[in-house]
Amino acid sequence: MEMVDFTQMVYLPDEDRYCPVDEVPDGARTADIWGTQVRENYLAKGQQLPEWFSRPVVAEILNETNPPRFRQGVTIWFTGLSGSGKSTIAHALVERLAEFGRNVSFLDGDEIRTHLSKGLGFSREDRDANINRVGYVAGLVAQHGGTTLCSVISPYRGPRDNARKFSRGNFVEVYCDTPIEVCERRDVKGLYAKARAGQIKGFTGVDDPYEPPLNPEVTLDTNTLSVQECVHRIIDKLLELGYILPQGHI
Repeated sequence: MEMVDFTQMVYLPDEDRYCPVDEVPDGARTADIWGTQVRENYLAKGQQLPEWFSRPVVAEILNETNPPRFRQGVTIWFTGLSGSGKSTIAHALVERLAEFGRNVSFLDGDEIRTHLSKGLGFSREDRDANINRVGYVAGLVAQHGGTTLCSVISPYRGPRDNARKFSRGNFVEVYCDTPIEVCERRDVKGLYAKARAGQIKGFTGVDDPYEPPLNPEVTLDTNTLSVQECVHRIIDKLLELGYILPQGHI
């Protein structure tokens, strides 16, 4: 097989022409766009590609097939111990996202156990199956441009990573990093007390492990932050990632 040498080309805006990178005249201005820049700096932000880089008709097709992030679906996944504040913050976030033009579907752990995952127990295998079901549903919604908030303990990293894959990367993990002592004080149902008394087996944080996220998009200590402060931090991250636009630009 004959090998063909590839020569990198750059654009010379003052001369309106392309030139091999190793033949650029001294002092000449150059312009170039890499593949990642096309995705992150242009398509993801809804910015039109410059005409010197791509013909307008091609740029239009690229924009149609790769909509900006604020027009893409996204899964916002709340994970943390029971009592860490996941559902409380998620409910408050629903209202704020509506202000940014995002209509939200909400999947709560207790309701999921009653409907989507009815019949599953709390073994490692059943817990994994439960999270895989939630992740799959959220991923379908995200792939069709919807927004889903998932509030589930999801104690193991593997199923959480699978959930991210189901959403094809449009996934924001929010870790409610709240000390277990605080979670126990908030426990109006007395679940922690029952677990410590041996009445409940395999309770996350007591006799079953919780594997904290290694690189969550957002980490919240709900012991020191108010609900609104937590929501504000999530909104800031969504703005940074481009999933919502500043108010007034919708």
